[in-house]
Amino acid sequence: MASTQTSYVNNTIGTTANTVFTASATTALVGVQIANVSDSPITVSLYVTRSTVDYYLVKNATVSVGGALAAVGGDIKHFLVNGDALKVVSSAANSAHCLTSVAVGV
Repeated sequence: MASTQTSYVNNTIGTTANTVFTASATTALVGVQIANVSDSPITVSLYVTRSTVDYYLVKNATVSVGGALAAVGGDIKHFLVNGDALKVVSSAANSAHCLTSVAVGV
């Protein structure tokens, strides 16, 4: 079975957990980058919810003004299974943008 490569973007990351992507099949996270678009440093968390349990990839990482966090990419790959939800949250309202690249059906 061939995989489908795609990306998801979100520009409304704030203090409430935001679901960036929900897996509908086995999915490889190829890259996740979270950028600080606010005028102050922020902290961000990136996690997977599986069967109501949260598993953190990054928790409360500081991102400086104008900076970005490459949470997944390069040598780091993670696989999600059907129903897993990738979520991101920030310490300030509307303070971050997130780009996620995936390969679905691997």
